Amino acid sequence: MRISRKKRKEDPKKLYFHNEGIVVPQVMVLDNSGANLGTMNTGEAIRSAREQEMDLVLINPKVDPPVAKIMDFGHFQYQQEKEARIKKAHQHVTKVKCVRLSLRIGAHDMEIRRKQAMDFLNEGDKAKVELILRGRENQQAVLGFETMRKFVASINAEVPTKFDQNVEKQGSVISVILTKT
Repeated sequence: MRISRKKRKEDPKKLYFHNEGIVVPQVMVLDNSGANLGTMNTGEAIRSAREQEMDLVLINPKVDPPVAKIMDFGHFQYQQEKEARIKKAHQHVTKVKCVRLSLRIGAHDMEIRRKQAMDFLNEGDKAKVELILRGRENQQAVLGFETMRKFVASINAEVPTKFDQNVEKQGSVISVILTKT
């Protein structure tokens, strides 16, 4: 049996041209501390950077003339990757967590599901509440909508929420997606 796995799309990395990779004839040069050295020919700027044992890196290619800075390119790349790792570590991916109910659910079970949904919402995730109608319960969809309304109202009393997807019936499932406001 073969399992197919989707490849994640990687973020396109910002490409910085440096030294001989810079093809424009003239650049505005900044030194390592950020002071403006003026407009120079690219070859002359590269020689100036090499004398300081640094690299000439094209920072802003869209202006006229393009802006290049004299810096250590390896250290610059390391700092960029470090910032990207920190951003990635601090981002929270919102997930949709599911809570299932039934038409004949007891009061205690309803309370447990309510606490689960509130925990999901407090963690920053979305809560999908599903009420499954089985067999003849499909004819009692009105009771299902009423049970769902009571459940959402009980959650809303403690955690302010909004509907990410309104209450709707698809086949034999009544569902709603809630997010914390």
